[in-house]
Amino acid sequence: MRALVYQGPARSSWDTVQDPAIREATDAIVRVDATSVCGSDLHILAGDLPEVKPGTVLGHEAVGEIEEVGAEVHHLRPGDQVIVSSVSACGHCRECRDAMYGQCGGGGGWILGNLIDGTQAEWVRVPFADHSTTRCPCELAPDDAVLLAELLPTAYEIGVRNGHVSPGDTVVVVGAGPVGLATVVVARLYSPRRIIVVDLADARLETALRVGADAAESPGGMIAELSDGPGADVVVEASGDPDGFVLCTRAVRTGGHIANIGAHGRPATLHLESLWRKNVTISTGQVDTSSTPRLLDLVRFGRLPVSGLVTHTFVLDRIREAYDVFARGATTGALKVVLHRE
Repeated sequence: MRALVYQGPARSSWDTVQDPAIREATDAIVRVDATSVCGSDLHILAGDLPEVKPGTVLGHEAVGEIEEVGAEVHHLRPGDQVIVSSVSACGHCRECRDAMYGQCGGGGGWILGNLIDGTQAEWVRVPFADHSTTRCPCELAPDDAVLLAELLPTAYEIGVRNGHVSPGDTVVVVGAGPVGLATVVVARLYSPRRIIVVDLADARLETALRVGADAAESPGGMIAELSDGPGADVVVEASGDPDGFVLCTRAVRTGGHIANIGAHGRPATLHLESLWRKNVTISTGQVDTSSTPRLLDLVRFGRLPVSGLVTHTFVLDRIREAYDVFARGATTGALKVVLHRE
């Protein structure tokens, strides 16, 4: 099969590699019909995740069709359409029993495209398939369905839920990339008073307004006003930039929440000299995707308007071009980039 293979920092190749095969009785083989590029993939290529070894097929988000299942897969059969979760869950360890699949102690967690071959390929081996896939209704468009593999659960679980967004809140989202804008869409479900998005790219600020933000601006007057005044109830760090995190600590109110979603490849400064007396809660986290079934119903029945998050589509063999467009999102306007089998 053809796949995108990591060859070391700043290097990847679109190569012919061996077809995946069942290795464990709990595995399934999925034909990839749609996959997407994530900011974490860019962090891998930047060398920020040294655990990823050269020769690994990249990618951890996909929608596809079950082609083969192992002997211990009981809830799937060939022909089923599924969303492949970015997080694999053994389903039996203490962490999985607590629905903390991202922390799976039984060999799961974020392993696809990280510790084992991933989804940016024509087929993928999915470990713990019963617990690591969600059946996908045939009427759901692949471009919407693939957002449920990681993007929407991350925005909900790590941003909105960890941040305790509530009716009447002022919410600030720092970073208007895909996960930041998905946070805007999901936060709207909780009737906040105001959602403010902060980013450096004008095109992304315009998109933020289209997907539901009440205000969108470069770092400046509005954040200074919050910092000097009442502050925001919830601030979501979705940029992965150290300066973005510092901005969050300035914008949050006394007793407020900072929910860190951004993947930080560099150290970020925590100014405890300014925060220690403010009763601020800071949360971080690896997505669990336990919320995928619930979010799937919201997307399916039109409660989550997510189609605007996918801005570019490509066929799979143009994946190198897709990476380039995604990496230059501030100038190309790319948010979520989806690749189709054909």
